[in-house]
Amino acid sequence: MQTLTLAAALAAGTVLSAGAASAANICFAFQDLETEFWVAGHQAITTALQEGGHTVIERNANEDANRQLEQVRDCIAQGVDGIIIIPQDGESAATIVNEAQNADVPIAVFNRPPSDLSKGIIVVADNATIAEQAVDFALTKAIERAGGEPVQPLILVGDLGDPNAVGRRAGFNAAVEKHGDAVATPIEVASNWDAATALSNLEAAVTANPNIDMLFTSSDFLFPTIRSVLEPRGMWKAAGEEGHVVMAGLDGDATACSLIKEGYVDATGVQDLYFEADAALEALLAAMEAGEAQPNQVIEDPGFALTTDNIGEREMDMWGCVLLAEGFLNK
Repeated sequence: MQTLTLAAALAAGTVLSAGAASAANICFAFQDLETEFWVAGHQAITTALQEGGHTVIERNANEDANRQLEQVRDCIAQGVDGIIIIPQDGESAATIVNEAQNADVPIAVFNRPPSDLSKGIIVVADNATIAEQAVDFALTKAIERAGGEPVQPLILVGDLGDPNAVGRRAGFNAAVEKHGDAVATPIEVASNWDAATALSNLEAAVTANPNIDMLFTSSDFLFPTIRSVLEPRGMWKAAGEEGHVVMAGLDGDATACSLIKEGYVDATGVQDLYFEADAALEALLAAMEAGEAQPNQVIEDPGFALTTDNIGEREMDMWGCVLLAEGFLNK
């Protein structure tokens, strides 16, 4: 995996623009910018397009799937040359891809796949495998510390209407099954990708089950919420301290990078944000240049797990660590 600085990643727009012979109007419809991942993805995509000489029509649906559909319909009515979308969920994504393809407008779906993978340019992380790698590392650490007693894991589950959340839970369960009787039945806590929901449900779960040995969050953006629940209970401890809860997450954001460095988090599954943004735009612009109105292609990001064991070698392969190095958390 190539090491990138943020500046170098964003400068990739000059390369991407080579795929299109003339400037184009691109509709970029996204569901929201709540997390570091979506903010960084939005910045990479818009900067690359603008530096390539393209006009970007931005539409923020504020997590409303119906509103996003209407926004895309409006973009189509304006005669845009192509669409890139971060959808609210898998079902609405499939509807929007069909809408675009019926109007002969090429469309690329960034990171959150539609329920129908047969239509559109779809760039998606291998969520199950990435989650399994991170959780397997964390469970191994927890088992080593348990002294023969079964470890108690907890998972903060995402919105199961999102295929990403489904894949991450599947990867978590695969890692749990791998360790057999060394791991107790997991506690599942719904977050619905919402910090307030996660806070309420995690507080209830930890109050009822205070002896948690390992915790996995399906998205790194919830680590501050987790801290607000664990710290008052004396459970927010760095590795090596008495009472450390082994933790893992998924996304690879700057907060997770910082927490791994500090020893509070043991691993996170990393989505290669810059690869995904580059792949989505390259495929979309190539289809537009070729006059292909209904391109269909699945591009998979294999990702990897950044852990306390490999951070020395792979730190700058993680987009969140790149942002951290650029001072993202200080802005």
